[in-house]
Amino acid sequence: MTDQDFEMTPAAGNGLMERRGFLRAGLAGGIAMLVAAPATADRPAWTKTPGTAMNGYGSPSRFETDVQRVGIGSLPGTVGTGASRTPLEQLSGTITPSGLHFERHHNGIPDIDPDRHQLIIHGLVERPLSFSLETLARYPMTSRIQFLECSGNSGALLAPTPAKRTCSQLHGLIAASEWTGVPLGVLLDEAGVKPEARWLVAEGADAAMMSRSVPLSKAFDDALIALYQNGERIRPSNGYPMRLFLPGWEGNMSVKWLHRIKVTSTPAMTKDETSKYSDLQPDGTAKLFTFPMGVKSVITNPSGGLHMSKPGLYQITGLAWSGAGRINRVEVSADGGKSWATAALEEPVLTKNLTRFRTAWRWNGAPATLMSRAVDEHGSQQPTRDSLIAERSRGFFYHYNAIQAWRITRSGEVENVYA
Repeated sequence: MTDQDFEMTPAAGNGLMERRGFLRAGLAGGIAMLVAAPATADRPAWTKTPGTAMNGYGSPSRFETDVQRVGIGSLPGTVGTGASRTPLEQLSGTITPSGLHFERHHNGIPDIDPDRHQLIIHGLVERPLSFSLETLARYPMTSRIQFLECSGNSGALLAPTPAKRTCSQLHGLIAASEWTGVPLGVLLDEAGVKPEARWLVAEGADAAMMSRSVPLSKAFDDALIALYQNGERIRPSNGYPMRLFLPGWEGNMSVKWLHRIKVTSTPAMTKDETSKYSDLQPDGTAKLFTFPMGVKSVITNPSGGLHMSKPGLYQITGLAWSGAGRINRVEVSADGGKSWATAALEEPVLTKNLTRFRTAWRWNGAPATLMSRAVDEHGSQQPTRDSLIAERSRGFFYHYNAIQAWRITRSGEVENVYA
């Protein structure tokens, strides 16, 4: 059996192909299309004249100006209380460029002078401490590549009828970066946490002074005082000059523009952990402190708003993640969930980070429904939409991680559907 024969082995219904062959041989025909073409006398203009001069800070190509954050919107009467979304379907790999990282703001982006900014740690500690940026730079730092997701991400899929939106409009409140900073546990150890301490309250320096309660166990586990994102200082829209970063937990807890941490014995019960960012249950109660983001995946291509030109062999690709750790497996269906094939995972597969998955699909030109479902290293599986809704009360919004479906029409249009 040749590599091509192996690659073309069906793995599930409606044209999904064996993933091992996809890894070994690539897409049949796609490789042939990429071979070099003979040189011609008609040289393009850019090969005949010198290029532009260098500058101090690089920018994307002028041909990529359409790759921007989407869904930028602020509440009526405000200019900075709202969100923007990562253009997932226009990106590849797993790290999000800093300029395309989604945003969620509660009262605009503050213009903070880093020389005047301080991080104060107080409360149930032996030694209240204050840290400037210069002081924090003297501590050992660590770097982690991990995702950040707003717990309101994908909430539009709770609408009674499927929203005709793109992948980024539905799921774009997610991004992954290399975060670099000082482990919070190091600073707490220096302050000397008292025995009765169980929580801390993190507060931002924006006009909203948004604050969240964080269990002390998380602070000593993997929490960072993040100073850098993707190798450069965190940008103002993502928390400059410093933010709290809590890997795998809902984004609202990774408080931006961090300026104060109060160590306490109990949670503060702020509005953003009681009336907001809580999960309504069938008995009418609200479940609080549901911090970790559930296992989840989404197909980014083909996806809503994109178009398939003609029948043939395509690559299905997307992203999977889990707030509990690594992704173990992603399965893809092309027949609305009747059969499933295991997709190839792109290395490296990191804990609490986005994982890129890919698989080959031969589209025969007929209507099809594409779906993906992820399983993490602990065995947690992405739920169906019906099962997730059954576990919650009518009106719930946060922590939506159900399987989502894209419908391919005969004409090649792709749209969000409920399957």
